[in-house]
Parts: sequence; structure tokens; C-alpha cells
Amino acid sequence: MKKGLWWAQAGLALVLTIAIIGISVVGTLAFRPLYYHDMKTLEISAYSGYPEAEIRENYDALIDYNMEWKDGELSFPTLPMSESGRIHFEEVKEIFDIFKYLAVFGSVLGVAGIVFMAKKKEYRYLKMTAIVSCGLPVVLGILVALFWDKVFVIFHELFFNNDYWIFDYRTDPIILLLPDEFFMHCAFLIFGGVLIGAVICLVSYMVLKKRDIKRKRA
Repeated sequence: MKKGLWWAQAGLALVLTIAIIGISVVGTLAFRPLYYHDMKTLEISAYSGYPEAEIRENYDALIDYNMEWKDGELSFPTLPMSESGRIHFEEVKEIFDIFKYLAVFGSVLGVAGIVFMAKKKEYRYLKMTAIVSCGLPVVLGILVALFWDKVFVIFHELFFNNDYWIFDYRTDPIILLLPDEFFMHCAFLIFGGVLIGAVICLVSYMVLKKRDIKRKRA
């Protein structure tokens, strides 16, 4: 493999990894059944004092807000919200918007790169993508499983330059509907999505490599 093509494959592997991460994050955000399941298993209604129908309505409003591409204003159907809470959710949406753009543009560039490499009959980028995509969630998954509380705090300290993420349930009761365990489950779902992407890339690499070997022998 030529040196220039190696760098091109490494770059494509990075693009595909970013796309996989973006898709996994956005997919987890959009996957409401996870919350509906946790709403029952974590007994959020009993813990918060709100009926399940009202919990679902306010959670759906939060997800609808974060899934929108345009800038909008968050408004909970039945819950109050402080100014600091509003600012925090705006910052959260900005982060999700970044992942949405990564998913879209990463996928578009990735498909273009795949077509280019297919013409060159080069597939090592798939193996590179699988290695990076597999290693990342495994390491982070272990850290989350062992030190979730610390990881949760460090994450917020890294991505937010204020303490607005520390909610007071009296002014922002939405926090009662979003237990830490739910966020941990979201993290594992994201890692799972990335691992699935890694497996798809690895299997694709093996199939294409095997096909090329048969073709050369023929």
C-alpha cells in the first residue's frame, strides 16, 4: 500500500469513527423506549411524585427540543424552569447539535471515502475503524461501570463552564425525572452503538479481504 494511500485510509477511518460516534449519540437521544423502560424499573413516578403520563409528556418535550435542528425555546408542558436551567438545556442542545452535524457530515464524507477506496480496492480503513471504534467504548465503558459518579462529574466539568448543571429540584423539578442511573444507561447504549459499528466494519473488512484473495487466486 502506498504511503499516501495509507494516510488517506487513516483519515477515512477517523471520519468513519466520528460518524459512528455521532450516530450512536443521536440514536441514543432519539431512542425514547430506553427512558420509558427506566421510568418503570427505576420507579421514577414514585420517586418524583409525578404520574407516569405527566413524566412522559415532559420528557418528550425535552427530547423534541434537543432533536430540532433549528434554535427553539424549551418549554415543559407542566413543569417550571429556572433561568439557569434554561441556559443549561440550551448548552446541552448545542452539544447535541454538534453530534448531529458529526453524524450527517461524517456519514456523507465516509460514503464518499468508501466509494473512492472501493475503486482502489483498499479496505484496510475498515480494520482501522474497527480497532479505534472498539477500543474507545471498551475503555470508557469500564470507567463508567467502575467510577460512574466521578465520570459524570468530570464530564460536566469538561463540557460546561458553569455549575448550572447542578439542579435544585425546587426550581427545576425536571431533575427528579432524570436520575443518574438513566444517564448511565444512555452511556452504555452509546457504547453499544459504537461497538456495533465497529463489528460491522470488521466483518465488512474480513468479507472484502476474503473476496479479494479468492479473486487473485482465480
